[in-house]
Amino acid sequence: MDKFIPLSVPNLKGNELEYVKNAVETEWVSTAGSYVSDFENSIQNYVGSKGAVACQSGTAGLHIALMLCGVERDDLVIVPTLTFIAAVNPVKYLDADPVFMDCDDSLCIDPIKLEEFCEEECEIKDGFLFHKNTGRRIPALVVVHVFGNMADMESIIEIGQKYNLKVVEDATEALGTKYTDGEYKDKFAGTIGDIGVYSFNGNKIITTGGGGMIVSNNEEYLNHAKHLTTQAKADVVNFIHDEIGYNYRLTNLQAALGLAQMEQLEKYIDTKINNYERYKKSFLESEYLSILDFRENTRSNHWFYSLFIEDGFKISAKEVIGKLSENKIQARPIWGLIHEQKPYKGSLTYKVEKAKYYWKRIVNLPCSTNLSSQDVDRIVNTLKAM
Repeated sequence: MDKFIPLSVPNLKGNELEYVKNAVETEWVSTAGSYVSDFENSIQNYVGSKGAVACQSGTAGLHIALMLCGVERDDLVIVPTLTFIAAVNPVKYLDADPVFMDCDDSLCIDPIKLEEFCEEECEIKDGFLFHKNTGRRIPALVVVHVFGNMADMESIIEIGQKYNLKVVEDATEALGTKYTDGEYKDKFAGTIGDIGVYSFNGNKIITTGGGGMIVSNNEEYLNHAKHLTTQAKADVVNFIHDEIGYNYRLTNLQAALGLAQMEQLEKYIDTKINNYERYKKSFLESEYLSILDFRENTRSNHWFYSLFIEDGFKISAKEVIGKLSENKIQARPIWGLIHEQKPYKGSLTYKVEKAKYYWKRIVNLPCSTNLSSQDVDRIVNTLKAM
């Protein structure tokens, strides 16, 4: 009988148990403990940032990142509509509002439309970008590296500098993705903009069960992030607080898990790439099914694989997912576009077209790092039999 093949699950076959056991035995299980700083150092050293600040989740990290970029009540923040909603919700936490942008063929935010919006719909006043129709300030932009695919950071950073936009990189899906050529050669996703954020949710390429990490090359941002995520204590001994802080610190138990996972990250990426290539090769002669590419001049972490279904295929993406499920294979559609979600109805949008196109035609296939070549072949054969 065929086994169930999940979409994306953790791979905990390294030193995870040893490190977590040590944290328990030494009774350092909360937010204090050496594993937290060791995990921060591991991320910092791997991506080459000036520092790293551990936090409870990628969402918490994005909340702090937007605060550090000066987002305030009634501001606007440019965001993609094709993303997980956690990339957008922190904008609302700050009583600001999103402006939803379209994607390009990478599924990441479209820099051409981004510049058009800044040029045609906005103006610079007093050193800030303002939306003409509403008169509202736009201090920041959130870029999501969708499914581990690097957004066009060369263009986006240039646009950010031209229009005075702080660039927050939602690299929650892209730990390990980096440029291999060009202006940002050897730069990792998350380290190119003003602030980057990673996630260690259970389905990410490495996991701490939950958790996130803020990285930056701006030491002022890093120090402030550490302050805000630990309740903003100006005087630790006497419990004196100088601003509103947050209980966003990662626990030592989670960090112990993360440290062990980091030891295996490059091996995981190799596995992801090998399975991706196996998928891709299997559909080269298919008329209607193909696997989307990752950006040239990058080494993606290949977190998620996107099956693209051409018009003319006998069944819809939703039906494909259903038939895979009947064969004990878990797949999922791309996220519902955020500007169409109930909490964001009526939000500002700009020329959203391609995101709607891809939303109807993408199915995410199983991509766990413990996925075997036999599993891939079974998934491919199931799809080809439809």
